[in-house]
Amino acid sequence: MSAPAATPTATAATAPDDLASALLTQRRARLNQVMNELDVPALLTADPFAIRYITGTRNMLVHNLTGPDRLVLAFADGPTVLWEFAGCEHLWDGHDGIDEIREVPGLNAKKTPNFREEAAAFAHEIAQRCAEQLGDDRRLAVEALDAPVTDALRANGLEVGDATWPMQTAMAIKQPAEIEAMRQAMAITEAATAELHAAIQPGRTEQEVWAEFHRALIARGGEFVVTRLLQAGVRTFPYFQEASDHRLAAGDLVCFDTDAVALHGYSVDFSRTFLCGDREPTERQRFLYRLAVDQLEHNAANLAPGRTFERFAALAFDVPEPHREYGYYQLAHGLGLAGGHPNVPRSCEGPYPLPGCIEPGMVICVESYVGDPETGQGVKVEDQFLVTDDGVEVMSSYPFDERLNR
Repeated sequence: MSAPAATPTATAATAPDDLASALLTQRRARLNQVMNELDVPALLTADPFAIRYITGTRNMLVHNLTGPDRLVLAFADGPTVLWEFAGCEHLWDGHDGIDEIREVPGLNAKKTPNFREEAAAFAHEIAQRCAEQLGDDRRLAVEALDAPVTDALRANGLEVGDATWPMQTAMAIKQPAEIEAMRQAMAITEAATAELHAAIQPGRTEQEVWAEFHRALIARGGEFVVTRLLQAGVRTFPYFQEASDHRLAAGDLVCFDTDAVALHGYSVDFSRTFLCGDREPTERQRFLYRLAVDQLEHNAANLAPGRTFERFAALAFDVPEPHREYGYYQLAHGLGLAGGHPNVPRSCEGPYPLPGCIEPGMVICVESYVGDPETGQGVKVEDQFLVTDDGVEVMSSYPFDERLNR
């Protein structure tokens, strides 16, 4: 099968001012709501995805994953303070999502020899700023900070709590502007997938094929890809083997997972398995493909607003032996700026570990992988869904391989 042509209209640049403004306003209102509901007066984070959610700013995001080089202090219904990478403060002058910009200290032991002294000074600065805003309330939720920093915050009289759960709770329910941003992100990711699909030819390496996706995504305004999940032939079993210099051959299955951070910083996550070259698939390949698609469609049909995660897991497709032990480690997961709550495990003996239910506004990706130990190959498929008040919408529309899906 020839790959669908990339959609020219899928190309997009920076977020229009009205969408960027709506994203900032709606996300901050959602976070304030959650902070008030959970009684979190102040929140300090070094997580770059959380910083983007709160402030609408981006600066060297991948670099910031290596250590706390940007930080945000957000008060419930109050001001937002950004500590920006040294020399970059000018990037956000006049930005609506930030009330104050300060230069970030060196808080990472890998990068700053005197990081303990820097941490002590920073903790004193945070304690002063919290006292100015909150008076005698010393509670501060934090995330993505090294132990010396949290120790220093406590030494300055702050009661340190967890910021990850408030952030994940807020981010799990998408606001209208976020849904529009995610639709735009999906459009360019599917266009980039078409270019990858067209590059699946015998003799090319996995890395060469995967690079076509990355190039096409970036050219359309995407940002980066968080995994290198493309594998072919004997490397499709077991799963999670990353792109390598292995060369594709005619008749190979090729598994691919987008795992893309696309437009406006929003992630897109769907998976497809393609057949390389002009050969017809074997009956075993068709069987594995049909089994994986059946699992995906069955579990997707069980997504419903108000259904508990435990009930969703109980209704899940039961992959037959000998494929069961090689299946995907979770049934589904949440998605937004990055992957997050909920991460839905399979049914298990004893109490189910994930309380709560599927809620309107969640974007959930349903996973399926069927590995075959007899032939040493596997099939990976996945789709992305938006939960609405009265049902579920499929967000990913890239077609399955028509030769395999018969």
